[in-house]
Amino acid sequence: MWSVLSVTSAKEIGLALLAIAVVVAAILGYRAWKLSKITPEERERQRRAALVARGKMGDANITEVRGDLLFYAYDVRGVEYTASQDLSLLKEYLPADLSLLVGPVSVRYDPKIPANSIVLAEDWCGLRAHPVPAEDKKSKVKN
Repeated sequence: MWSVLSVTSAKEIGLALLAIAVVVAAILGYRAWKLSKITPEERERQRRAALVARGKMGDANITEVRGDLLFYAYDVRGVEYTASQDLSLLKEYLPADLSLLVGPVSVRYDPKIPANSIVLAEDWCGLRAHPVPAEDKKSKVKN
Protein backbone atom coordinates (compact mmCIF):
# COMPACT_ATOMS: atom_id res chain seq x y z
CA MET A 1 0.00 0.00 0.00
CA TRP A 2 2.81 2.44 0.81
CA SER A 3 4.59 1.72 -2.43
CA VAL A 4 1.46 2.68 -4.41
CA LEU A 5 1.25 6.04 -2.64
CA SER A 6 4.92 6.83 -3.15
CA VAL A 7 4.77 6.00 -6.90
CA THR A 8 1.66 8.15 -7.30
CA SER A 9 3.26 11.01 -5.34
CA ALA A 10 6.43 10.78 -7.41
CA LYS A 11 4.39 10.98 -10.63
CA GLU A 12 2.47 14.00 -9.32
CA ILE A 13 5.69 15.75 -8.28
CA GLY A 14 7.24 15.00 -11.66
CA LEU A 15 4.21 16.42 -13.49
CA ALA A 16 4.23 19.53 -11.28
CA LEU A 17 7.93 20.11 -12.01
CA LEU A 18 7.29 19.62 -15.71
CA ALA A 19 4.45 22.15 -15.60
CA ILE A 20 6.67 24.68 -13.81
CA ALA A 21 9.44 24.15 -16.38
CA VAL A 22 6.98 24.72 -19.23
CA VAL A 23 5.70 27.95 -17.64
CA VAL A 24 9.25 29.26 -17.06
CA ALA A 25 10.22 28.41 -20.65
CA ALA A 26 7.14 30.20 -21.95
CA ILE A 27 7.91 33.31 -19.90
CA LEU A 28 11.53 33.37 -21.08
CA GLY A 29 10.44 32.86 -24.69
CA TYR A 30 7.91 35.70 -24.48
CA ARG A 31 10.49 38.03 -22.97
CA ALA A 32 13.05 37.20 -25.68
CA TRP A 33 10.41 37.81 -28.33
CA LYS A 34 9.47 41.21 -26.83
CA LEU A 35 13.13 42.26 -26.59
CA SER A 36 13.72 41.32 -30.21
CA LYS A 37 11.02 43.79 -31.29
CA ILE A 38 12.97 46.76 -29.87
CA THR A 39 14.85 48.66 -32.56
CA PRO A 40 18.59 49.25 -32.11
CA GLU A 41 17.93 53.00 -31.84
CA GLU A 42 15.43 52.44 -29.02
CA ARG A 43 17.79 50.02 -27.26
CA GLU A 44 20.55 52.69 -27.39
CA ARG A 45 18.14 55.36 -26.08
CA GLN A 46 17.23 53.06 -23.17
CA ARG A 47 20.92 52.47 -22.43
CA ARG A 48 21.58 56.22 -22.34
CA ALA A 49 18.53 56.81 -20.11
CA ALA A 50 19.70 54.09 -17.68
CA LEU A 51 23.17 55.64 -17.48
CA VAL A 52 21.65 59.08 -16.83
CA ALA A 53 19.47 57.62 -14.07
CA ARG A 54 21.99 55.32 -12.34
CA GLY A 55 25.42 56.09 -13.75
CA LYS A 56 28.31 57.58 -11.84
CA MET A 57 29.89 60.79 -13.06
CA GLY A 58 33.54 61.31 -13.78
CA ASP A 59 35.92 63.45 -15.77
CA ALA A 60 36.87 62.58 -19.33
CA ASN A 61 38.74 64.11 -22.21
CA ILE A 62 37.43 64.18 -25.78
CA THR A 63 40.32 63.20 -27.99
CA GLU A 64 38.70 63.27 -31.42
CA VAL A 65 35.48 63.99 -33.27
CA ARG A 66 35.12 62.11 -36.56
CA GLY A 67 31.81 62.43 -38.37
CA ASP A 68 29.09 61.42 -35.92
CA LEU A 69 31.54 59.63 -33.61
CA LEU A 70 32.95 61.18 -30.47
CA PHE A 71 36.08 59.55 -29.04
CA TYR A 72 36.96 60.10 -25.38
CA ALA A 73 39.11 58.70 -22.58
CA TYR A 74 38.53 58.51 -18.82
CA ASP A 75 39.86 56.77 -15.70
CA VAL A 76 37.89 54.65 -13.25
CA ARG A 77 39.69 53.25 -10.20
CA GLY A 78 43.07 53.50 -11.89
CA VAL A 79 41.99 51.85 -15.15
CA GLU A 80 42.00 54.01 -18.28
CA TYR A 81 39.11 53.51 -20.68
CA THR A 82 38.91 54.76 -24.26
CA ALA A 83 35.41 54.83 -25.69
CA SER A 84 33.32 56.32 -28.46
CA GLN A 85 29.73 57.43 -28.73
CA ASP A 86 27.63 57.65 -31.87
CA LEU A 87 25.97 61.07 -31.84
CA SER A 88 23.92 60.68 -35.03
CA LEU A 89 20.63 60.61 -33.06
CA LEU A 90 21.70 63.52 -30.83
CA LYS A 91 22.69 66.12 -33.45
CA GLU A 92 20.17 68.65 -32.14
CA TYR A 93 22.15 68.86 -28.88
CA LEU A 94 25.49 69.56 -30.59
CA PRO A 95 27.13 72.84 -31.62
CA ALA A 96 27.58 73.57 -35.33
CA ASP A 97 31.37 73.50 -34.99
CA LEU A 98 32.19 70.05 -33.56
CA SER A 99 35.86 70.97 -33.10
CA LEU A 100 34.74 73.00 -30.06
CA LEU A 101 34.02 69.72 -28.27
CA VAL A 102 37.64 68.53 -28.07
CA GLY A 103 38.83 68.91 -24.48
CA PRO A 104 37.56 68.15 -20.98
CA VAL A 105 34.02 66.83 -20.47
CA SER A 106 31.99 64.94 -17.89
CA VAL A 107 31.17 61.28 -18.43
CA ARG A 108 28.53 58.99 -16.97
CA TYR A 109 29.45 55.33 -16.63
CA ASP A 110 28.00 52.15 -15.21
CA PRO A 111 29.80 51.39 -11.90
CA LYS A 112 29.47 47.63 -12.54
CA ILE A 113 30.70 47.86 -16.16
CA PRO A 114 32.80 51.06 -16.39
CA ALA A 115 33.34 50.60 -20.13
CA ASN A 116 29.62 51.34 -20.58
CA SER A 117 29.63 55.15 -20.71
CA ILE A 118 28.16 58.24 -22.36
CA VAL A 119 29.05 61.89 -22.74
CA LEU A 120 25.71 63.08 -24.12
CA ALA A 121 22.08 61.98 -23.78
CA GLU A 122 18.64 63.47 -24.31
CA ASP A 123 18.29 64.44 -20.63
CA TRP A 124 21.93 65.07 -19.69
CA CYS A 125 24.95 66.75 -21.23
CA GLY A 126 28.55 66.29 -20.15
CA LEU A 127 29.86 68.66 -22.81
CA ARG A 128 31.36 71.81 -21.37
CA ALA A 129 31.34 73.74 -24.65
CA HIS A 130 27.73 73.26 -25.69
CA PRO A 131 25.81 76.23 -27.12
CA VAL A 132 22.63 77.78 -25.80
CA PRO A 133 19.69 76.97 -28.13
CA ALA A 134 18.57 79.92 -30.31
CA GLU A 135 15.19 80.28 -28.56
CA ASP A 136 16.92 80.61 -25.16
CA LYS A 137 19.22 83.33 -26.53
CA LYS A 138 16.20 85.33 -27.74
CA SER A 139 14.48 85.13 -24.37
CA LYS A 140 17.59 86.43 -22.57
CA VAL A 141 17.96 89.49 -24.82
CA LYS A 142 16.66 92.66 -23.17
CA ASN A 143 14.29 94.81 -25.26
